[in-house]
Parts: sequence; structure tokens; C-alpha cells
Amino acid sequence: MARVLVVGLDPARIEGWDPEPVLAAISRGRARFGELGLEADWCLVDLDADPAGKIAAALTDADYACVVIGGGIRKHEPLLEFFETVINLVHQEAPGAAIAFDRNPEDCADAALRRLR
Repeated sequence: MARVLVVGLDPARIEGWDPEPVLAAISRGRARFGELGLEADWCLVDLDADPAGKIAAALTDADYACVVIGGGIRKHEPLLEFFETVINLVHQEAPGAAIAFDRNPEDCADAALRRLR
């Protein structure tokens, strides 16, 4: 069974907005992995608490076939340099892993599946 790491921002740690809709979407996304027969670990980071270190550690916790990088990291232009850091961490710590990008937390498994075929 292929194992996937999903990397994203922790919605509960972002100030100024309600994390509940995103947390609900993450829950549905986790369920989708099971439906597709994929194992998934989630690494949700707080930008104020060494996110690169947390991601690097997560990447070495298992042998991942794919790493899905969430839209919160990719799509928010002020996080461009952090996005580059994440890509380079995957390249360094999990060089055999495919990289996928989701559209939202609910389609993480489908994004991974595209790269695992």
C-alpha cells in the first residue's frame, strides 16, 4: 500500500478566521484516502513554530511514495519562499517521492493518486 504525506498549514493556528470549515474539509479528505486504499500521514504546520523543521522531520518518519503540498502553502503569494523551501525539503529528504498538489483538502487523495499511477 502506498503511503502519502500531506503537508499544509494548520488552520487552527491561523489568526483572524474560522478554521472549522477547513478542519471539516480535512476530515473528509482523510476519509477519502481510506476509500482509495491509501495510507496517509498529515503534517499541518504553524508558520510561527519552525515549520520547515517539522516538515523535514515528517518526511523522514516513513518511506513516502508521494507528498501532497496543500494550497495554503502554494497559493498565498507571500509564502512563495516557504513553498520553495518545502519543495526543496521534499527533494532532499524524500527524493524518491512524487510531488502532488491538491485543489482543496478534500481532494488530497485524488491528487496523490494522479502521481501514483
